[in-house]
Amino acid sequence: MMQTDRAMNAMVRLEHISVVRRGRDGVEHRILHNLSCSARSGGITTIVGPSGGGKSTLIRLINRLSDPTAGTVYLDDRDIAALDPLELRSQVAMVLQKPFLFEGTVLTNLQRSFLYRSTALPGPDSTDLLRSLELARLSPTLLERDARTLSLGEQQRVSLARALITTPGVLLLDEPTSALDRPTADHLAATFRDICQARQLTVILVTHDLRLAEKISDYLYYLEGGRIREEGITASILSSPQSEALRHFLGEPGTGENS
Repeated sequence: MMQTDRAMNAMVRLEHISVVRRGRDGVEHRILHNLSCSARSGGITTIVGPSGGGKSTLIRLINRLSDPTAGTVYLDDRDIAALDPLELRSQVAMVLQKPFLFEGTVLTNLQRSFLYRSTALPGPDSTDLLRSLELARLSPTLLERDARTLSLGEQQRVSLARALITTPGVLLLDEPTSALDRPTADHLAATFRDICQARQLTVILVTHDLRLAEKISDYLYYLEGGRIREEGITASILSSPQSEALRHFLGEPGTGENS
């Protein structure tokens, strides 16, 4: 289910994606069913739906944290299966629900991705490093702090700065505000919008938080049972849902996520 004009201008495009996984019981479970969707540059595309519907599985396909059973994921019209994984992940960065920080300072955490590429580490005065801090709304005075002693909101911002320092074209956000209190989540959400506009990034957000989706999202997919049940401009689809499934979800949005 994909609008043709939207797909033609997409930075990220998924075509006829299916995911089948074998459970511990030995039975195969179909998680995604022949699904197609896309995301444009300079906008925030959001995926919402009930827990277990396949949202996190879908977003993990885009930087090859897992691979589809069938179908193709395209990055700027290139099949990502043909790209070197390190190259792909420098272009497609992800911020997870719970910030994972390495032992050491904020600076060493920001330098971490460069170690994997055997390239020169950015110093504390590096233009790219300082710009990533600015975009994530972090003060350079935090660079020498032990990253794990920061507040949860600050840790999530460090994760965001680490994702941005490689200047990706695509930013994946998998429930990035769910562990934060509402004021902190709102501040981080505003940051996502600013970054998207400043860098013309393709931002793909998975969330169960309809308030967040309404606040910052441009285009929305409603995913349930591994299928896209409805899609459209976020403001329109949330104010006038066409399917019974989405109307029911909007009435009972749920409180958790583990898809």
